[in-house]
Amino acid sequence: MAKYSGTKITKTIFVFAIVVFSFILLPGCSSRMKDQKIPVKILILPKFEVGELTGDFPGEAQYFYEAYVADGDVYDIEGSTSAAKLYYKDGVAICLLGQGKTNAAINTAAVLSDKRFDFSEAYILGVGCGGTAEGYGIFGDVFVVSTAVDCDLGHWVDSRELNNQTGTTWFHDKTLDDYAVVQLDQSLTNRVFELVKDLKLETTENTVKFLQKEYAGEAWADRAPKVMRGTTLTSDRYWKGTYNHQNALLIAETYHCQDSYAVTEMEDIAVARAAESFGLADRLIILRTAVNMDVFPTGMTPEMLWRSDDYIASEASLESVDIFETAMHNCFEAGKVLIDAILEGAL
Repeated sequence: MAKYSGTKITKTIFVFAIVVFSFILLPGCSSRMKDQKIPVKILILPKFEVGELTGDFPGEAQYFYEAYVADGDVYDIEGSTSAAKLYYKDGVAICLLGQGKTNAAINTAAVLSDKRFDFSEAYILGVGCGGTAEGYGIFGDVFVVSTAVDCDLGHWVDSRELNNQTGTTWFHDKTLDDYAVVQLDQSLTNRVFELVKDLKLETTENTVKFLQKEYAGEAWADRAPKVMRGTTLTSDRYWKGTYNHQNALLIAETYHCQDSYAVTEMEDIAVARAAESFGLADRLIILRTAVNMDVFPTGMTPEMLWRSDDYIASEASLESVDIFETAMHNCFEAGKVLIDAILEGAL
């Protein structure tokens, strides 16, 4: 048997390393390595955070950030508004879109356009809070959205302009129908709902007291929060009140939405339209949790409610009650079931 000296072995290893390195530098090989994209299994899209991403009062992102991407990689997103960032770890990505339809559409498109990432097999999970429809939802509910509607499209008038007081101030414009509604993939929506429909959600003592006082004798309000299906109405306006509630019901009825009008917010139709443009509409999931009602509490006026942002967030505000943090956790718990299912290939 031949014997090799230590010097010969070292030379052999050195020559082998040179050959391998040269192969890597062959035309086309280095470009393939450079072009290898980062695989994303799920893209989570909250809209805002109250303070920091971890360790303080939670907004829409914090629970998801702490559970899935804390200490992961951070990427600046070219072409985004407000220098949006993508947080990534182990196939999970999170990007805060900002509030309103413009921010949501631009930033969703900017993220999905980023050539560093592979979204071809990704699910998109929109999460956030909203105001629920009186008579349908209560504070702390989580809604699996089946239809997203742009309720700013159409014709809106001031009620003082109407000759005949009908109770609604919105008029349908059929020429906008192709843009106004996105029906989410019903097969996916059904699977999602089956996974989370029996999830036990939390509430607070003050919230229960508030509902019992505000809606005494109303069967729809005398229950614990739960997961429900529903239609979401997106508007860039913070709207509220009985007349606009009637507008919302009319809009959902006019567009023949599969499920009842359940929640109103400021971004979902924009996310849905952006997902459509990238061929990912059939992989879009939207969860919204209710933190207020779409009508004014008894004795509350617009001037009282919106006197300042500090008032809205204070304990004195009848509107916010103390449900926000609990509702955010409810949304996270539902989202966690779905995210884990996606990561395990079970959705």
